[in-house]
Amino acid sequence: MEVEVKLRLPDSSAHQKVLSLFSSHHKKTHHQRNTFFDGAAGELSSRRAVLRLRFYENSEKVKCMVCLKAKAVIIDGVSRVEEDEEELDPKIGYECVSNPRKLMEVDSRVLKRAREEFHVGEEGFIGLGGFKNVRNVFEWCGVELEVDETMYDFGTFYEIECESLEPEKVKAMIEAFLKDNDIDYSYSEVSKFATFRAGKLP
Repeated sequence: MEVEVKLRLPDSSAHQKVLSLFSSHHKKTHHQRNTFFDGAAGELSSRRAVLRLRFYENSEKVKCMVCLKAKAVIIDGVSRVEEDEEELDPKIGYECVSNPRKLMEVDSRVLKRAREEFHVGEEGFIGLGGFKNVRNVFEWCGVELEVDETMYDFGTFYEIECESLEPEKVKAMIEAFLKDNDIDYSYSEVSKFATFRAGKLP
């Protein structure tokens, strides 16, 4: 179970202010490309699950992670979701984006689980599309903050995320920091994927 604090920033100005205030704590920046898949007959979505390939395209050495997510719930800015992921050869990952049916053949623990647990039929997987995300990572007050700029075809979304086993404590810390610096925010109500599927910003 992945548990994350998710706070939405209203606009680019607030996002830039946060990046500036945290600049001395900057650890790394990820340029992510996310592509999502379902079974051709909706085998995953009908059970509130989705398959994602995430490419880290920071440099010539691209990294790819395959992830199975299920039963996501967000309440008061805290997200809980079942998640299982592993690294995948990026060359194979890109081939699967071009031809989603190849996901039925790839030797991968997560993909095997997706195929078998969700009884994906002979028609295999279909691509749902995706979006890009720039993630700045900061080490701050003993936690790892992720400040995201998510670029959809229909707009850009800004968000602060922090994975934690003590989400209420961490949320209070981040909220106090934002309030002290006069930065507007709100609790995220839906996941990035749900926003993508809705086709509009929340």
